[in-house]
Amino acid sequence: KKQAEKSVHQKKEQSKTKCRKARRRHINLVAEFNHRQRKNIWLETHIWHAKRFHMVKKWGYCLGNSPTEKSYRACYRAMTKHCLLQDLSYYCCLELKGKENELLKQLARICSIDTGLTFQEASCLSGRFEGSLNLYRADRYPEDMLGPVTFIWKPRDGSENRQLWIWVHPALKQDILRELKAIFQCSEPEEICITEPVTTSIQEEKQVEVVMSLGNKRKKEDKEGEKAVPVKKIIGDGTRDPFQSYSWIARTTGIAISDRSMEILRYRLIGPLSNSVLTETLKAASVQTV
Repeated sequence: KKQAEKSVHQKKEQSKTKCRKARRRHINLVAEFNHRQRKNIWLETHIWHAKRFHMVKKWGYCLGNSPTEKSYRACYRAMTKHCLLQDLSYYCCLELKGKENELLKQLARICSIDTGLTFQEASCLSGRFEGSLNLYRADRYPEDMLGPVTFIWKPRDGSENRQLWIWVHPALKQDILRELKAIFQCSEPEEICITEPVTTSIQEEKQVEVVMSLGNKRKKEDKEGEKAVPVKKIIGDGTRDPFQSYSWIARTTGIAISDRSMEILRYRLIGPLSNSVLTETLKAASVQTV
């Protein structure tokens, strides 16, 4: 009898903590968002996809696999007559900075003109177009292929230093990153992300405890923490340990390699109205010179 009364009492207390109004508060939603994506990273469009797709966990991310309703005809109609948008933010971005001649000299070792265009293609080198090619291990073509990548150069600004972004699939990222660090001799870490993930994880656990506490205590904690509202954070990415360094530099040549995964969002627009959608969405900023 005591055990039955105890279980009934516990159910009543738990029901108080599941108030929808409390769970839907902004501070609680953000805390839950940060807490639930610690193992598998969520994309910026995760909430939208989670309501409409069957989600799968791949390559350290939580991705939408197939729609929950029959929308294949609608997607096909959008691709052929309108515009269809895909979120490719799970692709990893590797950033290279340094002198143009040094970059091209070393990058020529991991690609070949026999397979098509290279990093030296004039239209791509100017920064106007995006290129795609297959990468190989240094001086090993046609053997030891690493995989396909896409790249885009930042347009020239009059300086000999250039900036290059290479987009790779998360399954190929570690091998390609290891090869890039080897050919450029970037062994010394420039920036290490150690303290931030530890502090944020502790804060997230405290915020989740606040969400699961009783009503009176929750209100008291929220009033004290109104000034420190949690921010929706995406720490690292699914292919990198948050305790590892994410930027390396070569002291001899000055070439710097940075891992910009999940820092630059990437979307793909398919359909005849893609340019119209971009024109209506993006507005040119007025540049003011001092």
